[in-house]
Amino acid sequence: MNMILLNVAPAIVSIIAIATCIVGVIIGFVGFKIYSSKKLQKNKSNAIKIIEDAYAEAKTIKKEAIIESKEQSQKLKEEVEQEVKERRNEVLKQEERLNQREEFIEKKELAVDKKTEQLEEEKKELNLAKENLEKAKQEQDILKEQALEKLEKISKMSKQEAKDLLISNMKTEAQKEAVSIVKQIEDEARENGEKKAREIVGQALQRCATETTTEMTVSVVALPNDEMKGRIIGREGRNIRAIEAATGVELIVDDTPETITVSGFDPIRREVARLSLEKLISDGRIHPTHIEEIVEKMQREVDKIIKQAGDEACNETGIFNLHPEILKTLGRLKYRTSYGQNVLKHSVETSIIAGLLASELGANVKIAKRGGLLHDIGKALDHEMEGTHVQIGVELARKCGENEDVVHCIEAHHFNVEFRTIEAVIVQVADAISSSRPGARRDSFENYIKRLQQLEEIANGFEGVDKSYAVQAGREVRIIVKPDKISDSEAMFMAKEIATKIENEMQYPGQIKVNVIRESRFSETAK
Repeated sequence: MNMILLNVAPAIVSIIAIATCIVGVIIGFVGFKIYSSKKLQKNKSNAIKIIEDAYAEAKTIKKEAIIESKEQSQKLKEEVEQEVKERRNEVLKQEERLNQREEFIEKKELAVDKKTEQLEEEKKELNLAKENLEKAKQEQDILKEQALEKLEKISKMSKQEAKDLLISNMKTEAQKEAVSIVKQIEDEARENGEKKAREIVGQALQRCATETTTEMTVSVVALPNDEMKGRIIGREGRNIRAIEAATGVELIVDDTPETITVSGFDPIRREVARLSLEKLISDGRIHPTHIEEIVEKMQREVDKIIKQAGDEACNETGIFNLHPEILKTLGRLKYRTSYGQNVLKHSVETSIIAGLLASELGANVKIAKRGGLLHDIGKALDHEMEGTHVQIGVELARKCGENEDVVHCIEAHHFNVEFRTIEAVIVQVADAISSSRPGARRDSFENYIKRLQQLEEIANGFEGVDKSYAVQAGREVRIIVKPDKISDSEAMFMAKEIATKIENEMQYPGQIKVNVIRESRFSETAK
């Protein structure tokens, strides 16, 4: 029995194991199915929730879009209404302006009609007055003839005899009056002799023609040969770029043989560049480092020249104790030109002429000379600072503590303000003498000749003019009229008309004096 149990036991164990496996598989299958069912249910729930959320979100977006669309529509409607309102207002304003214009035109037409009626009435009155005047004149002539006849009867003298007697009496009275006038003229001449002499000296100085040297700022550098152009340009242009950067000018290298042009607005920079190029060419070493050294050296050299030029100008004019900044600025005028005229030499000449005029006219010589020397000092800085050279010069002079009379000379020399002192007038006249004479400026000679010709053409264009002469460098025109065609009163009006026409048709510095001369000569031959 035991043996049977021992033999059957493994089989039973195997069956139990197989049954256990089958039961485990069944249980696992059932559990997996239950898990899958729950997971499917969960996924379904999630899907439904997502769909519901999406629907809700879509509904919200739709609602927001509708609201936004309505807002945009409302905004667009308001903008259109505002634009329509503005255009309506503009149309109303235009209509109002047109109505006002129409009313103005109607009033103007009424005024013109009224004025026309008044003119017609005045014309009728003038014609009536003219007729009355003619009648009165005729009656006067008749009465005059009758009075003459009565006078001849009463005086028992003929008309010619009475005329001769009257002329004789008038001649005697005229001789006495002439003697009295001559005596009065002599007395006035003695009293005003010194004043008149000063005026004559002043006119003589205005006609002076001292030599004036005009200069051009040289901006061309000569080269020993055309190969030097390549050396100045350097590899890939490094040398020429270094020169332009150090000096602030532009070098123009073109086909002109053995020449380089220096171009730049600042004349001092041009001079530094010119001297630097000449030094580099003579030295032979041309590279960026050496270029910077040479430019710095030439800058110091030009500063010395500027200071020396200022000192020389002061020595030449006898003016000292200038502020260092003014002295340096004055020396910069050595490199400044105006119409080809060197401004420093022009300033020195103006100072000298102003001193001569002041000494002859009894004015302050020191103020006149100082004002003449500094009147154009602003031109040394007008390319660096804003404002006219007059404004710049006034600011600089006041900043450096110059006398207010000297500042006024600077301020008034171009008629920017009214003259307050005689020295300011003298400086203005001296400036005009120095700059407006023929030959003082490069382009003035042709303009000077044209101005003289135009003056004489304007004068000769008036009826009754015999001859005309432009004198004193175009500052005066003398017109001789025919005495049989132009009376004294007509000559006075002619001078005014010629002066007005000159002002309207010509451009000229300073003033032009118009003198109309009417001279009658009577001659008889004694036999």
